[in-house]
Amino acid sequence: SVRHDTTLVDADAMDASEVDVELGVELKPGVESLANDASVEVLCLACDSAAGDFTVRSMRRRAPKPRDVVIEVKYCGVCHSDLHFAAGQMSGVTGAVQYPMCPGHEIAGVVSEVGSEVTRFEVGDKIGVGCMVDSCGRCAACEAGEEQRCAAGNVPTYGGTDKYGRAAQVPAGRQTLGGYTDRFVVHENFGVKIPSSYPLELAGPVMCAGVTTYDPIDAFGAGAGTRVGVVGLGGLGQFGVKIAKARGCVVTVISQNKSKEAFARRCGADEFVVSSDEDDFARHAKSLDLILNTVPVYHDYAKYRALLVDRGGRQVMLGLHTGFIGALLAGNVVGVKRSTLSGSAIGSVRATQEAMDLCATHDIRPDVEVVPCTAIHEVYQRLDDANDSGKRYVLDVAGTMTKTTSKEEMGPPPTFAAVRKRPTVVQAVWEMVKILVLLRWR
Repeated sequence: SVRHDTTLVDADAMDASEVDVELGVELKPGVESLANDASVEVLCLACDSAAGDFTVRSMRRRAPKPRDVVIEVKYCGVCHSDLHFAAGQMSGVTGAVQYPMCPGHEIAGVVSEVGSEVTRFEVGDKIGVGCMVDSCGRCAACEAGEEQRCAAGNVPTYGGTDKYGRAAQVPAGRQTLGGYTDRFVVHENFGVKIPSSYPLELAGPVMCAGVTTYDPIDAFGAGAGTRVGVVGLGGLGQFGVKIAKARGCVVTVISQNKSKEAFARRCGADEFVVSSDEDDFARHAKSLDLILNTVPVYHDYAKYRALLVDRGGRQVMLGLHTGFIGALLAGNVVGVKRSTLSGSAIGSVRATQEAMDLCATHDIRPDVEVVPCTAIHEVYQRLDDANDSGKRYVLDVAGTMTKTTSKEEMGPPPTFAAVRKRPTVVQAVWEMVKILVLLRWR
């Protein structure tokens, strides 16, 4: 196998800086000339602004360290969160986006190189990377295998900042580059083993939507006989239905109209509720133990309280919007296990591996459409228009990402609709107060 012992310059030891004109970010001494350092040139599908104007261009990643794995990326799923961040819709909470920005946290590929101290992977293994690439590794949460709750903060796969020296970027100080790329470098602890029997083109969504729905189902002990409701049947909701069914739950899909009932039944739903039909909604009052709310835009989530049993019923917000952030904060205030409304973001690496293994064992397959990289603008438009198909879109990176891809081939960028309640810290805190005080949802 191919192994590398190359290490990077210690960024903490640097005290001067300069500005890279092309990337518009601060450079640390030691990487003044990218052509002369030990970094790796890669192709990335990145956007230059909040307009989501993607092009294929050359960028650089760090040289692999002793415990790093180099991945030849075959596919990368497109998550609705990619759109939120690329369009700067979360900047009021997470901070400014650094462009050019390369999203993607549904990475599936094959190990092409391993560092000299890597023990978990070998060249040729199928491997995936989900929503984070590092954490402190020392706090109670990390030691318990809950890196997503790292007290010092985990490092997101894209748009994050290297805090602990294991997610270094080139040039030093730039935000992490995601998985819309032909090669990816990651510390072995944040790699996910993809079973040989599971198709690579389906694996990416498991490490995002799959674990996002698996984690609360597992955390709340949902199993045989548990009555689980899934609000929304997009790319996230379909996983919720399939994973809950694999755990033996009785599943009800809740949607605004009846048009998705056939798809819900194909996914395994036992019941279907039209939320806009008052009579249908009333007939299912107090019928659910757990609700997974996957809707990715702000909406009246409080109404679903009526569907929960009085004792022990819980709604978990999974779609990314102001209400989700407020629910996340509310759950932290009173305790996730005590709150009847909480938010759940990503799962741990362990939970991601469990979700992957569960999907392989039960042959749980997301409904995906594999698309060329040149279709990214069209895919973002479909997602912004509500993605009525319910599909997960997956980029064929290995087959369609080339240096010769022109801007004309990409077509016009998407036209994003105005965001209702664009998330800010103030709005998120107000949403938390509303949940705890006005809604008395505790």
